[in-house]
Amino acid sequence: MPPEEPARGGLEPGESRPPPPRGWPDGFVSSRADRDAVLGLSRVELVPRDLHALAWEQGSAAACLREIRSAPRWRGRAENAGLDPAEIRASVAACGAGVLAAGDPGFPESLLDLHDPPAWLFVRGVLPEDARWVTVVGARRCSAYGREVATAIGRGLGAAGVVVVSGAASGIDGAAHRGALEAHGPTVAVLGSGVDVPYPTGHRRLISRIATEGAVVSEYPPGTRASRHRFPARNRIVAALGEKAVVVEGALGSGSRITAEFAMDLGREVFGIPGPVTSPLAAVPHELMREGATLARGAADVLESLELFSRGGEVRGASLEGPEARALEALAGSASTLEEIVVRSGLAAGDALAALMGLELRGLVRTAGGRYERTLAGAGGEVPEVNRSRT
Repeated sequence: MPPEEPARGGLEPGESRPPPPRGWPDGFVSSRADRDAVLGLSRVELVPRDLHALAWEQGSAAACLREIRSAPRWRGRAENAGLDPAEIRASVAACGAGVLAAGDPGFPESLLDLHDPPAWLFVRGVLPEDARWVTVVGARRCSAYGREVATAIGRGLGAAGVVVVSGAASGIDGAAHRGALEAHGPTVAVLGSGVDVPYPTGHRRLISRIATEGAVVSEYPPGTRASRHRFPARNRIVAALGEKAVVVEGALGSGSRITAEFAMDLGREVFGIPGPVTSPLAAVPHELMREGATLARGAADVLESLELFSRGGEVRGASLEGPEARALEALAGSASTLEEIVVRSGLAAGDALAALMGLELRGLVRTAGGRYERTLAGAGGEVPEVNRSRT
């Protein structure tokens, strides 16, 4: 049997190495050679934690790439390390993307909280700056209830200018993105494939719209196909980008639990959306709440934790008038469908829906099973003064 390979940096076999410092070394990407090296490194199949540790050994991206190309310990992993950076750069430009490296202006600082942060991101679109970010995740095979709740949360957060972060997957992820887009709010999708490889393919149009109105990001270079082993790595980025995380639905063992665990490890506040106790899809949020996650009933609870909302409904303005006043007045009785509210209020369907979105953001209205109803605040006591003018 051959002798055990000497531990790196002079450590004896079995001796533990202290974890590397937070983030990346100063000047890790500080020259054109480093930027070329980042493109080369993106093609190397490296565990992110290994690259992070290597960076603190070598100091720069260019030095890391040289080490991978030459050192025996990396043999078998450096197959693509010699690719021409110009070819990779051309593929990035061809899909309308750019590359953000650690230390660049606009590189999300929150990613540096990870033990294995990405050193780069390929980006289609524009990453929002000077905004609050919230992660929303859940089951791919979600229920109609979960889809409705995720859409409402995305809509409410987006209307308040909060960036909705998710993974563009089927089910809850896609619903959260769509809700944010409906409210013309910012949203960011993190892919487990290249930014030019929409996955799932059924979300091609959604991902394209996110790239146009928000941003699509990935640590994988263009052309990278989705693969099962890439999604846990993708999930760590989804979790780190948000300062809060909301789990809408998830069965035991699902990816939403993995994302929630990443968020909890990072010290993020995690919210669970309650569901029917008989539903397997309620297992993860209920389990998280038993472990200390915060119960959330909708976007208002998350916004309140961000101090962007008060229980008096004072998100934007202190009084109701016009369509919002008419929609709230139409809800004086029992829970109602959109069609019933349109009839009672005399509003056009689009105007009624927009008004209900505003009322939900204020915490005066909630949705359940496709019907709208007043919350306790919307029923009196804490309701802002309502201007009943029909104009």
